[in-house]
Parts: sequence; C-alpha cells; structure tokens
Amino acid sequence: MAGARHFDLVIIGTGSGNSIIDPRFADWKVAIVEKGTFGGTCLNVGCIPTKMFVHTADVAAAPASGGKLGVDATLNGVRWLDVRDRIFGRIDPIADGGRDYRLRHEDNRNVTVYEGTGRFVAEKTLSVTPNGGGEPETITAEAIVLAAGSRPHVPDVAGIEDVGYHTSDTIMRLDELPRRLVILGSGFIAAEFAHVFSAFGVDVTVVARSGALLRAQDTDISERFTELANKRWDVRLNRETLRVERVNGVTRLHLRGPDGPETAEGEVLLVATGRVPNSDLLDLPNTGVSTLDDGRVDVDEFQRTSVAGIWALGDISSPYELKHVANNEQRAVQHNLLYPEEPVRSDHRFVPHAVFTSPPIASVGMTEQQARERGVRYVTACQDYADIAYGWAMEDDTGFVKLLADPETGLLLGAHLIGPQAPTVVQPLIQAMSFGLDAASMARGQYWIHPAMPEVVENALLKLAV
Repeated sequence: MAGARHFDLVIIGTGSGNSIIDPRFADWKVAIVEKGTFGGTCLNVGCIPTKMFVHTADVAAAPASGGKLGVDATLNGVRWLDVRDRIFGRIDPIADGGRDYRLRHEDNRNVTVYEGTGRFVAEKTLSVTPNGGGEPETITAEAIVLAAGSRPHVPDVAGIEDVGYHTSDTIMRLDELPRRLVILGSGFIAAEFAHVFSAFGVDVTVVARSGALLRAQDTDISERFTELANKRWDVRLNRETLRVERVNGVTRLHLRGPDGPETAEGEVLLVATGRVPNSDLLDLPNTGVSTLDDGRVDVDEFQRTSVAGIWALGDISSPYELKHVANNEQRAVQHNLLYPEEPVRSDHRFVPHAVFTSPPIASVGMTEQQARERGVRYVTACQDYADIAYGWAMEDDTGFVKLLADPETGLLLGAHLIGPQAPTVVQPLIQAMSFGLDAASMARGQYWIHPAMPEVVENALLKLAV
C-alpha cells in the first residue's frame, strides 16, 4: 500500500507476544503495537498481582485458624493502602521498564513501538491510531502475530453501566476497602477475590447463575468448594440478575431466585463473569482471519490462522486463558517464524490450572464428568488430606485428592485437588501425565518424603485399582 511503512514482523500485544523478539530477530525489521500497558494481563491485572494479594490474604486469615491448634491469635487490622502500594510498587516499575527497554535500549534498534490502537484495513495492513489522538499511521508486514489478549466480560444487565462497577482490571486499585462487596460471578476470578476481600474483613456476597461455584471443575471439587464457601460468604446460587441500581452510595442488585425476588447490596460491585477475546477490536474480517463462535481467533496446532503469515497466541485464540499456555504458544510461534520449514506444535495435551482461593484448587486432565461424557473407561480414587500425617499437623478436614486412571494401562487421565498447597502438590501428577508414567510406577518407583504433603498424592495413587 502506497505510503505504508513495511515491516518483516508486526506483533500486536506486549504480554507473551513481547517475548518472541530475541537476538535471533536482530536482522528483522519489527513493529510492536500496544494500546495499553506493557506486560499484558498477567503482569498488570492478572496472575502476578492477584497472587500477591492472595498470599497477603492467606496471612491475614491465618490467625482465625489458630484456635483449633491451641494458638490464640488475632488480626489487628489490614493496612489496605500499604498492601496495594507494596504490590503495585513492584508491578508498575516492571511494566514501565519493559516499555523503556523496547523504546530505548540499543538491543532494540530494529524494533519500532507503536503506542496506540491497531485495526486491520486490508490484507496484512494495519492502521494504528496513537493513544491520546493524532493521525493514524498505516503499516504492513510479511508476518503478523496476534497477541492482543482479552478483557473482562460485562453481562447485559439493566443499569449495570450506570453504577460504577469494578472488574478484575480495576478492583485491586481501590483507594479504600469497602464494608461490603458484591461479586457477580462464580468462576475462578470470583473465588479468588472473594477470598482476598473476606480475609481483609469485608463482608462478601457472591451471586451465581448456576447451582454451584467453580462448576467447570470436577463435580466433587465444585461441590466441596461450594459447601465451604457457604460457610464463609453469603452465597446466592441459581440467581438471575434483573437490574442494578446505585442508591445513597450503595449498589443494589435486584435478583430472582428460587424463592422469588430479592436483593444483594454492597458499597462496591465486582463483575467477575469471565473474559472475552479482543479479536473484535482488530477488524479481522478486513484481513481475512477467521474467528470461532465465541470470538476466539481460529488457529491450528502450529498457531497459524486462516491467513498465511498471520499467527495468534494467548487469550485471543486459546480456550485456556492461562499465562503458562500463552508462553508455550509463544515459543511455538517464535520457532515457526524463525524456522518455517521445521514447524513445531503447541503442546496442549495436559494443561494444568489452579484457583488461588481458600482452600486452593489445582487440576489437570479430564474431570470425571468429561470422562463419562466421552465414553472413556476409567477408575477413580480419592485421598483425604485428613488421613496423612501432615494433614493431622494442619488439622485439615476438608481437602482431598481425586485421581482418574485408565484401568488397562494405569496411565493417569486426570487429577483434581482441593486443599493446602494444591497448586504445588499437583506438579508431580502433571509430570507423570506429560511423560507417560503409570500410577503404580509413580507410587512405588520413588521415595515420598514422610511426613510431607505429597504423601496425599502417593496414597491416592496406591488406591487406584490399576
């Protein structure tokens, strides 16, 4: 296109996409387009700051659990601004440093940064409008990587746009703790923030459309978590949100539940109903890239879109919405850009995830309901934390490990944990699935430190009828 600046590679988004450029691209003419903050969701509004809040919440909640151990402790208070500013005092400089590195470091003399919104106007042709306004610039490229991420979903509820709600993008930057928080949603974002704010002394109400929290988890995990959540928070299940209003500093949700109309109130409303890919912000039809019904960019196992030379990775194309998956996909795209004659696939065989709530949850592989739906033969076993020595030490009477395995081969099909240190304890199960280690060999082919937490995994493996 006449007047357009041409590049070898254009990357849209600076989350995992930013990691593509390494010294092997030194002779490539590269452009990066970023409309927001450098570092993407994980660094700025996702994984990292939320887990820093979660750890602080775990510390705040610890005194309340001391009584059954014979330790009488109290929480004197939470200095919210100190908590918030410690976390973002570390996060924000990293984001700023990433931006400065791409803009100013001599290693990036071949990289042009466009801080603005890019939209396709023709095949492999972008118009980039600078942040804050100004004349758009047109750029083209031989190769383009779509790594523009996702954003919070906001449901179509009457009045919701008028009440000043928060999402996971904004809730962590509050200037003060509310007395009451209403969370609309029942997934992992809702579960994590319910734990954080309740541990800090906020009265939390969780409003869910479904009959259980974390319903995408294995049913036994979801049921146990819902049971425990009901003891900590005001949990409203099977509720339809009809409208939202703001009255005298209070946000009020008008609901319809099993027993008829009701309301839920709080000074702050957190909308945690999932995320949507940013594909609709790029005008993809103008370049011919296909999307799926849910808006995700359609990619093959090599992360290639329907247009040759255009790739996609991370939340904009992945159903997992996980940083470790985006990083895996980034490495595949990076290799395939450099070595197109020897392409590699992204590995999506055994994708684990964790929910950093209380108690924490971790999962990998098929749930029992998925195994039944797919007609997969399986055996299953459960092991309670309460029946291992370290579980005795913690007086834990709620956590368990649930395993599914192939009855013929003994290979694990799925692992689901709820309880202390679950996101760490699950790791050897991920390793076993990834490298084809059967349950019997895993249980008896190595030492398990006694009395450490992983014994809950050892005992669950030994219970499997394989």
